[in-house]
Amino acid sequence: MKSLFDSQCSLCHFISLNPLKHGFGLLVCLGLTACAVGPDFKKPEAPKVATYTEKPVSSELATAPSVGGTKQSLDPAADIPAEWWSLYRSPELDALIKQALKRNPTLASADATLRAAQENANAAFGSLLFPSIGLGASATRQQITPSTFGLSSGNPNIFNLYNTSVSVNYNLDVFGGARRAVQSAQAQAEITGFQLEGAYLSLTANIVTTAIREAALRAQYQSNLEIYESQKNLADLISKQLEIGTASRVDLTSQVSLAASSQIDLLNIDKNLSFTRNQLAVYVGDFPGNAQLAKFDLAKLNLPERIPLSIPSDLVRQRPDIRAAEAYIKSTNALVGVATANLLPQISLSGAMGSQALTTGALFGPNAAIWSVAGGVFQPLFQGGALLAQRRGAIATYEAAVFQYQATVLNAFQEVANALQALESDALALRAASEAERNALEYLNLLEEQYKLGTGSYLAVLIAQRQYQQTKFRLIDVQASRFANTAALFAALGGGWWNRSGPAFQAQASEQVNSPKQSH
Repeated sequence: MKSLFDSQCSLCHFISLNPLKHGFGLLVCLGLTACAVGPDFKKPEAPKVATYTEKPVSSELATAPSVGGTKQSLDPAADIPAEWWSLYRSPELDALIKQALKRNPTLASADATLRAAQENANAAFGSLLFPSIGLGASATRQQITPSTFGLSSGNPNIFNLYNTSVSVNYNLDVFGGARRAVQSAQAQAEITGFQLEGAYLSLTANIVTTAIREAALRAQYQSNLEIYESQKNLADLISKQLEIGTASRVDLTSQVSLAASSQIDLLNIDKNLSFTRNQLAVYVGDFPGNAQLAKFDLAKLNLPERIPLSIPSDLVRQRPDIRAAEAYIKSTNALVGVATANLLPQISLSGAMGSQALTTGALFGPNAAIWSVAGGVFQPLFQGGALLAQRRGAIATYEAAVFQYQATVLNAFQEVANALQALESDALALRAASEAERNALEYLNLLEEQYKLGTGSYLAVLIAQRQYQQTKFRLIDVQASRFANTAALFAALGGGWWNRSGPAFQAQASEQVNSPKQSH
């Protein structure tokens, strides 16, 4: 890692390690005001990989049109739209996300954090790179005794002293430590900016997947309700057959027990549906009891037919978490320069100009002018090894940031690969689940008709009912998974935030938080 930390001014870097032996070189460096010690930031290279998955994923996915399995294809040439959720063609979903982007408190907090980081960077820029200028004035009433001047007698002298001055203080950034500190502050602002984009992406993806989960739960509830009604009807039929002696009590108790089990499933689904809608209310920044949310129906959602698939080398420029990790490298890289500059002389200049007089009338007279100019140099000689340790610590922090960036990139590629594989598997599973559900329903209908005519076995009907219930739920799950994993792929690819025209968060005027500057 040593080669990464060659300073921009190699002479200054050498002097930083030998400050006392190279006085002439020190004087040369003092004249190089553009010199900035420490390493210059270099953007990490994009991974040199051609594909996301070990096995190629088909660009044309399997279809099952009768159950929402629309033809779906991957398009490597297309860019991800900013409002990628609009591809589901659901006005209710669009309206929900639009409301959330104006009211979600987590997104609002990320936006405020970004503004704070930007102002901190502005403050660092102004305080570290520019001189500080101040205007001062004072009035003093004093008494001086003769003994002050070595006299043994005399009356005390009482007088007023008035003073005005303009002072200038400036720390020369000879070795670029201040500039490196400003670079670090600006990189910190970049980090919070990408964290805001990450919060934006997470919020929109969570709303989409939660809406899909609600739609799936609603479909499961309706399906389970139909099965429950069918089971109750069959229980009524068995009860009548028991009265005439053509059915046993074992058959009746088994069927009643099965219907009761389905009723419990209905209650659990209804509970989970309530939890899901409560979560949606919170996402849009409202209380569950006050939110007026649209209901989502799985049959009314449309599967995005064309999915833009970014090339692997573009992923590192699109994912907010990767961009934030890159900005963190930039920040820690600059701090190495700050720690290096702290080893070198600190040069300061100050000056003041003003006037001083015994009366206010004479304060601005020709004989009242005063001025001063001062310069100072401080060279650290012995700090108990603290400054060198701080530099080594800064280098280690930089190395940790590099490894953290690599881990973030690997995780991003894993998420894209998982989403692609899930989409391909979902498409095949949906087609198989659709066929299984259709065959199970047909088989159940045949057995129920035979049982009603007295030519079938109740045990066979009971087994068929359970099989159909399982295949129906599996079909809904796979259908919802295909919708959700499509959203997961959009999120894993970055979500298209770079194509957005407006800010990530735009608070409604009536709901902005009162700030100190707004209070009276």
